[in-house]
Amino acid sequence: MDRQKANDGELRDQSIGRRSLLKGIGAGALAIGAGGVLEACSSGIKGAGSGAGKTITIGWIHPLTGALAGFGAEYVKGFQYGLVYAKKTTGNCGGHTLQVTYVDDQTNPTNAATAAKDLIGQGVKIIAGSTSSGAALQVAPIADQNNVLFISGAAASDAITGLNRHTFRAGRQSYQEVMTAANFLPPKSVGKKIIVFAEDTAFGASNVAAVTTVFGGKGHTVSKILAPFGAADLTPYAQQLKNAHADLVFVAWAGANAVAMWQALQQQGIMQSTEVVTGLADRVNYPTFGPLVPGVKLLSHYVYQAPKNKVNAWLVAQMGKQDEVPDLFTPDGFVTALMICHAVQKTGGADVGKMISSLEGWQFTGPKGVERIRKSDHAMIQPMFEVQLVKNKKGNYEPKVLKTISPGNVQPPVHPFPS
Repeated sequence: MDRQKANDGELRDQSIGRRSLLKGIGAGALAIGAGGVLEACSSGIKGAGSGAGKTITIGWIHPLTGALAGFGAEYVKGFQYGLVYAKKTTGNCGGHTLQVTYVDDQTNPTNAATAAKDLIGQGVKIIAGSTSSGAALQVAPIADQNNVLFISGAAASDAITGLNRHTFRAGRQSYQEVMTAANFLPPKSVGKKIIVFAEDTAFGASNVAAVTTVFGGKGHTVSKILAPFGAADLTPYAQQLKNAHADLVFVAWAGANAVAMWQALQQQGIMQSTEVVTGLADRVNYPTFGPLVPGVKLLSHYVYQAPKNKVNAWLVAQMGKQDEVPDLFTPDGFVTALMICHAVQKTGGADVGKMISSLEGWQFTGPKGVERIRKSDHAMIQPMFEVQLVKNKKGNYEPKVLKTISPGNVQPPVHPFPS
């Protein structure tokens, strides 16, 4: 997801800050820590009797506060469950201790860049996090310049793929969402007027570019209406959208004002006057979102009810012990853990070039199903889903899975690394 550059300022390590929140995960050693985030309870992830193992520090930069703090919480929780799973299935990451230093970027790309430089100055060779596209696009060049492995998480900008050889992604990208949405139009339709309704951010720009490529390539006309990130009054933009008389509206939105945005569209009768395509938001938005989209097909990169595999079943069962279920960005954090553990297990975590090579072309099963890291540009090839929000017997909205779209049908174009 994305965030424009916010007010500059010194990086402040809040709440989980510059300490190792992850002090090790043993079997069943999960607890709820500060801010409701899963926290581990012993002294490192390491193999039994692995005295020769190394201690490898992971720098984790994510929004604990700011507009995307909710996404950051989902992502870090998935990461910590993923480390538990990785420990159980990979010989404790090769017998090495993983010590994680968490930094709150406050949903501010400038803070994220400052944090990355600080961590690199301390000798960190692996950095992960980046719920925000703006933050990921700031950190990735720094990682490349300093020979550091960088794994971006929930950030969706297509520009992250192929940006440099040091940069990977654990989640989906905008093009994969748009390719999923392309299935919603009749196959032979042409000449439709399509409008991207989004925020004026890197995430919004990525979606505009992807919709233009995918839908424009099918003979449709694509334009955009962009609102400032975090805008309080979205009525003028909803009115502009209403007056545009689009055949299809592609909504790409992130941030705390999502509810206000959907209410503005409802007040202008957008859902009644045109076809609306959008991604399913995280669970906190279901009660508001559900009544606005009855019967509407939604694209989703993950709902916990969709994948049928042992990894997802394990994650659902483990979170169920805490009376929780996985949310939208939980699998992205989980996959980040699998990637880090795989790289460390295969290489010992010291040689960045070898860690990169170990991840390139790697195919594995994550909560979403079988995924593969494309060697040529580090795109994460993965399945996507079509869903609807429907009321269950308790009157709550939950996803109904309509279709699983195979990874090969939503592959983004290859974007080779700069020479």
